[in-house]
Amino acid sequence: MIDYPRKGKTGFSRWVPSFKLFIGLVGFCIIAVFGLVALAVIFTPIPEPNEVARAEQNIVYWNDGHTEMGRIGESNRVSVPLSDVPLVTQHAVLAAEDRDYFKHGGFDPMALGRATWGQLRGEAGAGGASTITQQYARNAFLSQEQSIVRKVREIILSIKLDFTESKEDILSNYLNTIYFGRGAYGIESASQAYFGRPSSKLNLNQSVALAAIIQQPTNLDPEKNPEALRARMDYVADGMLKEGWITQAQRNKIRMPEFKPYKKAKNAYKGTNGYLLDSVRRQMLTLGYTEEQINLGGFHIVSTFDRDKQRAAVEAVENSGLDQSNGLRIGLSSVEPSTGEIKALYGGRDYLKNQLSNADQAIALAGSTFKTFTLAAAFEDDIGLNSLWNGNSPINQGGHWLHNENNVSYGTVSLETATERSVNTAFALVGDKVGHKAVMQSAIRAGLPENTVGLVADGQTTLGTSSPTTLDMASAYATFANQGNRIAPTSVLKVSRAGNKTEYEYTPAPTRAFSTDVANTVNYTLQQVVNSGTGTRALSLGKPAAGKTGTTDNNRSAWFSGYTPNLSTAVALSMQGKDGNAESLSSLGLGHIAGGSYPASIWTNYMSQALANDPEEEFTLPEKWPGDYNPVPWMSNDDWQPYEPTSEPPTSSPTESPTGSPSGSPTGSPTQSQSPQNRQLPVPGRGDADGTPFDLLNAVRQLFS
Repeated sequence: MIDYPRKGKTGFSRWVPSFKLFIGLVGFCIIAVFGLVALAVIFTPIPEPNEVARAEQNIVYWNDGHTEMGRIGESNRVSVPLSDVPLVTQHAVLAAEDRDYFKHGGFDPMALGRATWGQLRGEAGAGGASTITQQYARNAFLSQEQSIVRKVREIILSIKLDFTESKEDILSNYLNTIYFGRGAYGIESASQAYFGRPSSKLNLNQSVALAAIIQQPTNLDPEKNPEALRARMDYVADGMLKEGWITQAQRNKIRMPEFKPYKKAKNAYKGTNGYLLDSVRRQMLTLGYTEEQINLGGFHIVSTFDRDKQRAAVEAVENSGLDQSNGLRIGLSSVEPSTGEIKALYGGRDYLKNQLSNADQAIALAGSTFKTFTLAAAFEDDIGLNSLWNGNSPINQGGHWLHNENNVSYGTVSLETATERSVNTAFALVGDKVGHKAVMQSAIRAGLPENTVGLVADGQTTLGTSSPTTLDMASAYATFANQGNRIAPTSVLKVSRAGNKTEYEYTPAPTRAFSTDVANTVNYTLQQVVNSGTGTRALSLGKPAAGKTGTTDNNRSAWFSGYTPNLSTAVALSMQGKDGNAESLSSLGLGHIAGGSYPASIWTNYMSQALANDPEEEFTLPEKWPGDYNPVPWMSNDDWQPYEPTSEPPTSSPTESPTGSPSGSPTGSPTQSQSPQNRQLPVPGRGDADGTPFDLLNAVRQLFS
């Protein structure tokens, strides 16, 4: 047998690989690709979710813990656990976006083929090529740019996720981050936006509709393109039937659900509640949360604000008859003494128009409301209410001439009467006696911040030259209502994450600021201000109340700060000019506005509503009165010599008082009959520092004491 030599390949055929070589090369390439993908998967880290995926709104509740007050945060998204999403809703989403979700490994090559074939056939609502895992990877970790590089990264990351996380966790994350249109991210926000109900209550029709919308949230909005949405719903429903997730009978009953009319979400901070939400946000910062944490959100926050009391505060201010359009600032703050919880704030009519809260940010000269702290300091120095003081006007205090309102001279007055009538000159002398630093420290211990504007240890501090907020003053007065125990105010009761994981819960932390006897003596004295002094307008409350009016020189502010044993409230009026500086309230054209007028009226109207359903509580009298005071109608202390200034008042024209208002007697120097020694009966009907007439009986008591 002859063995002929084989002919070699010639020409182009020499470059064509053999079948075996071809198969080998293809196999090598496949192995190399899989190897590279495997290496990429192994060495690709899972990044932190970007802000679009992480951001969700914080829900703020009223103090009942379940009634929503508003939302703060940059995104309309609220996370819910997968267990709260009905199974029918989960199946609808899978039918719409990834029917083989539980079968593939994060990336489904067959999905691309199905999507391409569906598009070629013109199938209505045909799905895309991305799996749910890929969509979540894109939304949470990548960007929406259309490029091959981004697609490769998406596939690699989706495979990595499928290896490292459970299918249930990925589906849960997907449902909580996917965009549904109407500004809603996640199934919970979408359910609220389209149907006004929580996602846990979604039915079959609603579930199918929401699942259908995912593909094109804007174009498939039911108000814009109902026919296209219906076609997409049919695609979803057919998929659910094919997968065995619903019966034929259920499929036949699927209809377009009734949608909630779409209204663009109003800014959560609009109106009076905006000040409450901002107060909560600032309190969160105080608690140690950062701006970034708050913006990314996911917190459920229970506030201290009482819905009924807040409504009462708004009504009391808006029904006051005062026009706030010309620069008038009206602030109201209300605090529960036993807990420090802020129950109501009136910061203004609309937060969006004015972000400075009149309640807990804007300041106003305290005026005579500051005298309460001088009173407490006097009691601590064992100076009693029966102590006598020079109430004439003007007096010289360290080279400065001080005066009473309208320059009225009261003669010698007891500390009790000086408080009831808000006698400036007498209180200036009390401040001298106990020490200016003691007065300042009394205010700080009660609750005024150390950095309060104008709070210094000088002779005029007692007359209210410092400028607190209404929240500062309501909180400080609450210390006396709480029998000397100081509790810092708060607007946050509880902070938790989705799933009810509590991160913070408020517990009151009282500190002893004044003795019980001192605080109770202050309470008794300020009750007399309401009963027969400058605050009688508050008598119409019909419950035991204590308070102090406050009016400043040039009428730059007017206050009423008062309390019952279970609620402390401060109201302040001030005027902001066009240049941003304080102006006189007289520019409103309402004449002189005293603390016992509009502020006391607003306070009383608010407190009447706020306490309507609260039990009435009585104040407690002190066990030991400072200065051996005995609260009886008639008393005498003939051996006591009043503390008097040594200088004579000027006889020339009036000068400016240290606080900027005219001082000096309108008729020259006081007559001899006005001296403390002669104790002339003051003229009934003349106004005191807050414009309230004298009590004739009390004046007679002074004359014959």
